[in-house]
Amino acid sequence: MASHRRPRTPLLSPASRRGAVGLTTAAIASATLLSQGPAQAAPEDDRPSIEEVRKRVDALYREAGSATQKYNAAKEKTDEQREEVDRLLDEAAERADRLNDARRKLGGYATAQYRSGGVSDTAVLLLSDDPQDFFGRKHLMDRITDRQRQAVDDYRDEQRAARKKRSEASASLAELTDAQKELADSRKTVQGKLAQARKLLSELTAEEKARLAAQERRRQEEARRKAAAAAAERERQQAEAAAEREKRDETPADSGTDTGGGTGADTGGTDTGTGGTADDSYAVKAQKVLAFAEAQLGKPYVWGATGPNSYDCSGLTQAAWLSAGVSLPRTTYDQVNAGTRIAKADMRPGDLVFFYDDISHVGIYAGGGQMIHAPKPGAEVRYESVDHMPFHSAVRPA
Repeated sequence: MASHRRPRTPLLSPASRRGAVGLTTAAIASATLLSQGPAQAAPEDDRPSIEEVRKRVDALYREAGSATQKYNAAKEKTDEQREEVDRLLDEAAERADRLNDARRKLGGYATAQYRSGGVSDTAVLLLSDDPQDFFGRKHLMDRITDRQRQAVDDYRDEQRAARKKRSEASASLAELTDAQKELADSRKTVQGKLAQARKLLSELTAEEKARLAAQERRRQEEARRKAAAAAAERERQQAEAAAEREKRDETPADSGTDTGGGTGADTGGTDTGTGGTADDSYAVKAQKVLAFAEAQLGKPYVWGATGPNSYDCSGLTQAAWLSAGVSLPRTTYDQVNAGTRIAKADMRPGDLVFFYDDISHVGIYAGGGQMIHAPKPGAEVRYESVDHMPFHSAVRPA
């Protein structure tokens, strides 16, 4: 029996159904992507901040600075060892020449004996592996002349000396090889640390690099401002000291020079003058040191460099004090022992300021809590606060 109901019209045609399914899938995908948005952005959030990068880079630069001092020490040792090797090789060559002269003299005696028909004991001696045993035979010693005996003694002395020099040269060459290996290892360490720092900096965006550079500029400007104030104060104190000396020089001496009181006053004045002369002497040297250091402002830091176009930290301090006639060792480890230890509160311009527990950095105190130093790779010789790094000690070289 036929049904009178009308056939139900499909809500969606097959084509519409396919379209709806597509829309639903797209909506679900969009919702999924939106819900996953923060999770996918996590790697972006994991990127270190500028401050974190700066701290990591500064730590790497500090490690590189420490390795640079080891490199400097290894290079100094290598240079000294190379000079020692050259000296020993020259001495060994000289001994070889003298040995050959002694050998030729003995050969002349042997030839003369042969031509005269005598027994060529000297020839036998030259071919002997053990001259000492040979000369132990009393009958031969009785037959050679005093001149021949002296020639043989000379030959034996030169032979021993030549053997000793060759041995010393060989040992020195071995030490040179070890020093060169140590130098190469130190160089590799420095270069590795610097490469890591460059990689971190290269991952910053242009905006981040600009912000980091701006922070550096602000700190440098503040340091320069304080250094200028310290220099002005230093000039004021020097002017006052000069005026005081001039006033003291213009004061007439006491007329009672033949009295005991007068003599005592004169002696006291002499002692005071001596102390002032010592202070003035250091002040003059320190002024030369600071003048030299200020002339290097803006020159790049280069590890292992000693000037004149670039410096590392100890290279700058060494060159600056040399300009005042004082020779300092090459490394921070040795410079820290090259003078009198000074408390931080008692530092004067020109003093050396050392940092970190391993004494891997040094600067020149400029007054007002500021110093001039060659700070790190990528930076230039500049003013900086002495509180910018962990203080170790201060030294007055002269």
